[in-house]
Amino acid sequence: MGFTWTIVTLVVALAITWRYLGSYMASVFEGRVHFLGWLERPIYRVLGTSPEHEQTWKRYAGAMIVFSAVSISVTYLIVRIQGSLPFNPQHLGAVAPALSFNTAVSFVTNTNWQNYGGETTMSYFSQFGALAVQQFVSPAVGIAVAIVLVRGFARRESSTVGNFWVDITRCLLYILTPIAFLAGIVFVAQGAVQTLAGPVVVHDALNRVTQTIPRGPIGFMEAIKQLGTNGGGFLNANSAAPFENPTALTNWLSIYLMLAIPFALTYTFGKMVGSVRHGAALLAAMVLIFGAWVGFTSYAEHQGNPAVAAAGIKHQPSGNMEGKEVRFGDTSSALFGVAATNTSTGAANASYDSFTPMGGFGLLTGMMLGEVTPGGDGSGLYTLLVYAIIAVFIGGLMIGRTPEYLGKKIQAKEVKLAGMAALIMPLTVLIITAIAVSTHAGRAGPLNAGPHGFTEILYAITSQGNNNGSAFAGLTGNTAFYNVIGAIDMILGRFAIMIPALALGGALAAKKVVPTSLGTFRTDNPMFVGLVIGVIVIIGGLTFFPAVSLGPIVEQLSHGRFF
Repeated sequence: MGFTWTIVTLVVALAITWRYLGSYMASVFEGRVHFLGWLERPIYRVLGTSPEHEQTWKRYAGAMIVFSAVSISVTYLIVRIQGSLPFNPQHLGAVAPALSFNTAVSFVTNTNWQNYGGETTMSYFSQFGALAVQQFVSPAVGIAVAIVLVRGFARRESSTVGNFWVDITRCLLYILTPIAFLAGIVFVAQGAVQTLAGPVVVHDALNRVTQTIPRGPIGFMEAIKQLGTNGGGFLNANSAAPFENPTALTNWLSIYLMLAIPFALTYTFGKMVGSVRHGAALLAAMVLIFGAWVGFTSYAEHQGNPAVAAAGIKHQPSGNMEGKEVRFGDTSSALFGVAATNTSTGAANASYDSFTPMGGFGLLTGMMLGEVTPGGDGSGLYTLLVYAIIAVFIGGLMIGRTPEYLGKKIQAKEVKLAGMAALIMPLTVLIITAIAVSTHAGRAGPLNAGPHGFTEILYAITSQGNNNGSAFAGLTGNTAFYNVIGAIDMILGRFAIMIPALALGGALAAKKVVPTSLGTFRTDNPMFVGLVIGVIVIIGGLTFFPAVSLGPIVEQLSHGRFF
């Protein structure tokens, strides 16, 4: 009953959010929201820009790359010199160079992969002055890129696509900051810790045990961690820790925040292009795949742990509770996990390494589909639009017409850019995984041998290549090898898709609108939704099926049954 109630309330809340938050975000990026103009205008003066000073897609991409490079450098510097900075009650020293580089790249690319335990590695200043800052900025960059692609469909014969500095400023001021602030109040009110005091040392005289309990500015970081589809927690246990996720309400709120902006952006798309039906079609594709993955993974986790069954405990009425919080249970943990891996959040309220083989398969393949159901803040929408363009191309071939989407002809240039954006992630993940399993340094990482050990490697590379950040936990990632290849993986997974998406936005914005006719392939009906889903599943299946066959599928079959 608890799981059913969670699903029902999420559906209702997200349906309301889709309509109203989506409409509000369209107003923000169309420049119709000004209640913080007194703060917005001085920022533009400092940056030397204005909403009237628009950029071509190349200048937009250049500004994004420069901003991201500076963000990586500043974040790297802060964690390297944190021992000399304030707000360090534990007197933690400098973070090692390779780990600092991996961490800086991770948070700037919206991945939040963590090869460290937050409470034992990062000072308070590093947490809120570097990492939490990027938890606001990196989703703003992703949303801005998505808005450029939306403008590409909305504009006619335009040489510009907006202004990068204006877009991220508006996103931060009007969307991310106010929502995260309100959500942060709820987290703190429910018991999430928010303090600058140092850890508490508790001595149990009866049992002669002394325990150090970490504290810090956790509650408000938790809010933007989920809202920004970041996922990087203050504590090593992430959302399984009661100081980050103390109650059933905060667990529900975490899932809601992960999904809110990615789903609502489809309404923003519909409003800005003048056809909410087209936004609803994209939403339908997201919801159908997401619902299927929630059902599949929840069912797998409710079957019980095959290793426990092999030990002689056949009856497991609570499902697979290995590595899970009793207060959340098996199915709610599966829902949380699918929400975290089908978005680019990567947060965890359970140990994903302890999921059943098919439960882990659900989490892993959710990322392998490109994280478009609904994907991360911005990244989900622009990647889904890439798949939609490929689907339009296929649909156009089927009816023998030049493919068109929202009146824009999809020609060779657009198809090449879409193909590049769709294939760069699978190529990156598979090549780096092959390197990892072919070298001694790579094979030294997994805790387990056999197919489960291979899955630990594959999951880590897939997670970083999709800018997700969740981990199977069995991989020792804090090595020079994994820190460096992980950083490369994250950079390619982020910017090698963003740049083609921006180029697509620029190419589409320059096009004329072609009037619809009787022969036009409709892109706002169930047939198109099915075609988009087919493209997503086929591309993911063809590229990754051999790899997952060697991991979770073989592991499941080794137990003598598929379910």
